[in-house]
Amino acid sequence: MPKLIVVNRNGEESTVDAETGLSVMEVIRDGGYDELLALCGGCCSCATCHVYVDPDFGDRLPPVGEDEDDLLDSSDHRKENSRLSCQIPVADDLDGMRVQIAPED
Repeated sequence: MPKLIVVNRNGEESTVDAETGLSVMEVIRDGGYDELLALCGGCCSCATCHVYVDPDFGDRLPPVGEDEDDLLDSSDHRKENSRLSCQIPVADDLDGMRVQIAPED
């Protein structure tokens, strides 16, 4: 089972088990991180699951889709490594990936 390193908004890191097939958003939400709101439940219709992904894992992720790109553009905190965690399926090759929960807009 892959493990993700999650950094909350206070900079505290913890490692969580990530079930393959779930989204990174589901793993973070189910891990008890209340600051990741994920209001749309993973439908890619809000940006409340915005995270910064370890750049070393960028080439292992699916490309940013048009809807995700538009939603990330609405954030004042978008960076080059910004992603919506609902759009990242957990896979074995993401073991050890570090994601930081972005500041709230």
